[in-house]
Amino acid sequence: MDGFGGKLRTIRNHWKLSLREVEERTQRLAQQWNNPAYRISASWLDRVERENRDLSAMKLIVLAAVYGLNPDQMLALCPPSPPAESVEPVSSPNATLLLSEGPLNDHARAWLPDTLVTETPPAETMLLPSENGNGSSPLRRGVVGQRDRTLEPMIRPGSIVLIDTQKRAIAHRREWTSEFDRPIYFLLTRDGYVTGFCELDKESTWLTLVPHPLSYESSRRWKYRKEIEVIGTVTGVALRRVS
Repeated sequence: MDGFGGKLRTIRNHWKLSLREVEERTQRLAQQWNNPAYRISASWLDRVERENRDLSAMKLIVLAAVYGLNPDQMLALCPPSPPAESVEPVSSPNATLLLSEGPLNDHARAWLPDTLVTETPPAETMLLPSENGNGSSPLRRGVVGQRDRTLEPMIRPGSIVLIDTQKRAIAHRREWTSEFDRPIYFLLTRDGYVTGFCELDKESTWLTLVPHPLSYESSRRWKYRKEIEVIGTVTGVALRRVS
């Protein structure tokens, strides 16, 4: 009986697709979804089909789209998970934990340091240096300055933001439905760094910084790519709740 890789090969042959054609289709989807991680190379897919290698969720999603399968059909091809008894859970999946020590607490301290509330926030928004001088990671961190109240009260001054520097494209209005899923950008102007919602005009000539509806700040605009640079999209926030 064919394993997971053999089942994938059978489906690909059913659609009369070559490995190269699958690669080209995943490349187009990766561009459409603005995420290069969705691309699958022909050589890698060939190894998966021959060696029954595991696939990440992202690879399963893009192959399902290429092969016209829904998620349930694609998951049905995967080998069964090990019995639950063989996995030692850290805690109940629905439990709220008060951390005191151990790996989870160390991880939480790295993301939410005590200095988030014990130190006075900087006056201006800052882009923090790369960890250990490692410039290879696309993720950077910044601190929202006391004078940067563009997104207050949603993101208050002193909050720490995680920035994906590979995601710099300004999202179109149809790509979000509310302020909760609207992209937030970390920007560099001639006067310094700033965070906020953004809009581009139809000609992509002017970029407008849009404040939160409850903020007292006003909109500002700059000539796109001449007077302002998009550092990246904010993908995580450690919110400061005290002044």
